[in-house]
Amino acid sequence: MAPSHAQYELLYHPGIPGRGEFIRLAFEAKGVAYTDVANEQKDGYSTVQAVCMNKGTESVDGNPPVFSSPALRIPGAGLDGQALVIAQTPNILWYLGEKLGLVPDDEGGKYHVQQVALTALDLTNETHDTHHPLAVMQYYEDQKEAALAKAKDVRENRIPKYLSYFSRVLEHNAPHGKRKFLVGSYLTYADTTVWQVLNGLLFAFPKEMEARRKEFPALFEELYPAVQEVEGIRQYLASERRLAYSSGVFRYYPELDRQ
Repeated sequence: MAPSHAQYELLYHPGIPGRGEFIRLAFEAKGVAYTDVANEQKDGYSTVQAVCMNKGTESVDGNPPVFSSPALRIPGAGLDGQALVIAQTPNILWYLGEKLGLVPDDEGGKYHVQQVALTALDLTNETHDTHHPLAVMQYYEDQKEAALAKAKDVRENRIPKYLSYFSRVLEHNAPHGKRKFLVGSYLTYADTTVWQVLNGLLFAFPKEMEARRKEFPALFEELYPAVQEVEGIRQYLASERRLAYSSGVFRYYPELDRQ
């Protein structure tokens, strides 16, 4: 991808997939150029910090304050030709959905896509809380006992509840999506978002997810590979642009996995 004159600028932390990955996958799935500012520009993280982490009354170009990254900046799309800044992952996906062709044409379908994506992002938050159950600003090692209890509950109760929901959505849509897509007959950001959560869980809880594969075969044998086989995503996953998991939302601690 050649992002040097891209229309879209992703503002997120460097070096980790994190919540920015849900937005990257939307662009990559459709082959739409974007600039991953912190990873592609010299001193790009300073730009991210200036827009997303300042304590003033606006971000840039008169936009309202941003609570945190990820954010999307679209030069020329704001008032008087200035940049438009949009924050919050689901808000960005909602903005991009129609523009990138990642939602159905009907209004109900668009809300259904957002509903599934929001649910998947809820699971992302619960997964994050397995390694930071008490305080985000404390190290994992300082809350390890609580993390063990939280991870056990997420593995045994929350993950299967979410996977059951995604499976039921997939089955409901089977006449249209042939068990390859969650909403309608083609790829939407519901699919890319659920795929990323499943991929992150496979990294964070490999033993747990190996067992869950057998319980939810349609998710892992039909939806998951179908998303991976989309040309833009397949190329992205094989490229250096796909960042490795490390200290972001999805982390691997062997003691938090199924024993």
